[in-house]
Amino acid sequence: MSTVAVIGASPDQERYSHKAMKLLQEKGHTPIPVAPRHDRICETDVCATCREIPGDVDTVTMYVSPARQDAVIDDVIALAPRRVIFNPGAENTDVYDRLEKNGIEVVEACTLVLLNTGQF
Repeated sequence: MSTVAVIGASPDQERYSHKAMKLLQEKGHTPIPVAPRHDRICETDVCATCREIPGDVDTVTMYVSPARQDAVIDDVIALAPRRVIFNPGAENTDVYDRLEKNGIEVVEACTLVLLNTGQF
């Protein structure tokens, strides 16, 4: 299965990013939480930035608002994932061209729905 960076991961069990971490684990993927204010989420060490992620990442799933994405988009491009999933509320058409010009597929979708319907 694939390694997935969860940008905006949260320890709050009610947050969709937390639910995505759990479901990614259940489906056999390796989620890497990216959140500068936390140490561990879902029993996984947190990376403060994408630059701290060891190894290759297949997918980035974005849970931060467009206003907070400026700080991470360059790091995402440097990470060179196959795709970035922009979850509801995180859609940001201002950065799609930059990602696509760097060979990164842009997907507007809900990670939870993709996982639950076998489309991930």
